[in-house]
Amino acid sequence: MPKPTIKEINKLIKKVDSDKVSDGYHTFGELYDHRIGLYLALCAMVAWYDDRFRVWKSKKHSDGSSIKGWFIMGIGTRQGQQITYHVPMEYWKQSFFAQTRSKAYKFDGHTSKDALERLKKLYD
Repeated sequence: MPKPTIKEINKLIKKVDSDKVSDGYHTFGELYDHRIGLYLALCAMVAWYDDRFRVWKSKKHSDGSSIKGWFIMGIGTRQGQQITYHVPMEYWKQSFFAQTRSKAYKFDGHTSKDALERLKKLYD
């Protein structure tokens, strides 16, 4: 039996419950929940203790579009500084520490890799 390709594996993963797919230690659902929790905690700490960056949230992207059941939370407002993630709407009230905006700041095009590099700069 031939080994499945990465493309085939990714296609299969989209069809299963992420709470049942595991690396042997954690399910992908658990890891995603951890990422959300850690990002919210980081945003709260930055909002309360570091006035170099504005922490904000919005239910709409800068172009007015939105994703049902999700909002955007960001650290930083300027191009080349932003760290943003979509967060499930169930965390909206818990993110009271963030400035609420009618629309997100204009997206600077950062990738996941860019966000990680910018996160590292926060503690350098």
